[in-house]
Amino acid sequence: MLFRLAVTPGETDWAPVDPITQAALGAIVGALMLGRQLGRPAIGWGALFGLLPGIDFLLLPFVDTVWDLRIHRGFTHSLLFVVPLAWLLAKPLSKRWKKHKVTPARAGWFVFLALAGHVLLACFTVSGAQVLWPVPMPPVSLDNLPASDPLFALPLLVAVVRGLFIEAKRWKKGAGLRFTAVCLAISSAYVGVSFWAKSAVSRAAVADLDRRGISWQRKMEAPAPCSILLWRVVARHGDELWVGYRSIFDGDKPLQWTIFRKDTAALDEWDEHAEVATVRWISKDWCLGRPRAGGIWLVDLRFGEYREWDARGLALRPVHAWDYRLETRGDPMKTTIKDDRDTKAMMARLWRRICGDQEGWEDRPRLIGDPGRPHEFLGSVR
Repeated sequence: MLFRLAVTPGETDWAPVDPITQAALGAIVGALMLGRQLGRPAIGWGALFGLLPGIDFLLLPFVDTVWDLRIHRGFTHSLLFVVPLAWLLAKPLSKRWKKHKVTPARAGWFVFLALAGHVLLACFTVSGAQVLWPVPMPPVSLDNLPASDPLFALPLLVAVVRGLFIEAKRWKKGAGLRFTAVCLAISSAYVGVSFWAKSAVSRAAVADLDRRGISWQRKMEAPAPCSILLWRVVARHGDELWVGYRSIFDGDKPLQWTIFRKDTAALDEWDEHAEVATVRWISKDWCLGRPRAGGIWLVDLRFGEYREWDARGLALRPVHAWDYRLETRGDPMKTTIKDDRDTKAMMARLWRRICGDQEGWEDRPRLIGDPGRPHEFLGSVR
């Protein structure tokens, strides 16, 4: 996908990191590691290995939803895949590039860094990656970048395009390496800025909750779509999940919170079912449940929600939600995502919210998408 412009205010991560960014980072690794030896082909080889961990998507059509959640970004994003593969391919690639005098050590490090770059990008997002697979621990996620961020990817793409126009003889002399390194440094600096912004938002959220006298057990912050200018905060307060948005341009404005009832009792009741336990595990228990006859509706609240404004206020439809039913033929857990959405209106309000328009973003909130009820009115704190 070409920078899929997700319109969910929270994270674009119901989809993987966009392949263009993954390929671009791999191409940069190829240029820096093998540019002098191979010339322009190094960019292609780097892009190939930069995409390789994503081959797990080939399995998804053959598994049900719960196995999709378990295996995606699992083995192929783990050290158990990256390290042995780099070691196994070191000598064959060195032999293939023998006339270019590529040593096994350099070939192995190239493969390792290209694969690791893909995994690192996944760890920057909310979905994360199961780096220590098969150790039974939730995916590692730093929650500091959206899945598609043009500002992060642009310097990488500029370096790749420029490298493709450099002649082989000039590559041999090191032409373009410094420019490529500078572009990588710019993107790396952007990652550093994302951690600063995340920290600033975290401090503002803590101060806001403390000012209101709200005791919270844990919290998380993740960027909204396409940039690190707007952040989504989720804080747990007892059996409630408080969700608020903060722009880096908000200054001293207080956060406006929407309150979701988690319903831990319902989740605990259904936890013996593998599907429910998997959602709780993969979401690090940032989820809510709504029981109904013969099943339960599950929502992963780490991700954003589709927003629809109407005469009754603001309708929030979760991005990641599943309807789990016991008496269902085939896959017992099905996603509940609406296909037709007014993306233009949502993106317009999103950018206005980045600029500080809180009133146009928040309204009388209600939760929709639950097959067991038409809507659920939510509490809010301003």
